[in-house]
Amino acid sequence: MSSGSAIRGSRIGSSPMRPDERSEPAPRREVTYWCAAGHEVEVRFAADVVPPETWDCIRCGQPAGLDRANPPGKSRNEPYKSHLAYVKERRSEADGEAILAEALAKIRRRRGGA
Repeated sequence: MSSGSAIRGSRIGSSPMRPDERSEPAPRREVTYWCAAGHEVEVRFAADVVPPETWDCIRCGQPAGLDRANPPGKSRNEPYKSHLAYVKERRSEADGEAILAEALAKIRRRRGGA
C-alpha cells in the first residue's frame, strides 16, 4: 500500500518530464574550439548565430579558437597592482610630496596651527 502524494518526486512549476509533442526544439549546431593545450571544447549555438572566433577553454581557461592547427596563444595574466602602484604610475615623487605638503597645510590651518 502506497502512502503519500501521487505527485511525489516532482515540484510545482517544474518542466515536463518529456518533450512536448506539439513543439520542436530550436535548431542548433555544434561548434568545436581548440586551445593551445590541445583541449577540445564543443559549444552549441543557435543555427542562425555566427559563432565567436574565440571561446574560453573549460578545462584550462585559456582562449580556444576555431582552427585546430593554429589555436590562439596563451593569454597574458597581468600581475595584481595595488592602488598605490597605479598612483605612482601617474605621479612623480615630487608631485606626491607637493600634494602631501598642501594637504598637511590645510589640516594645520583648520586646527589653528602654524
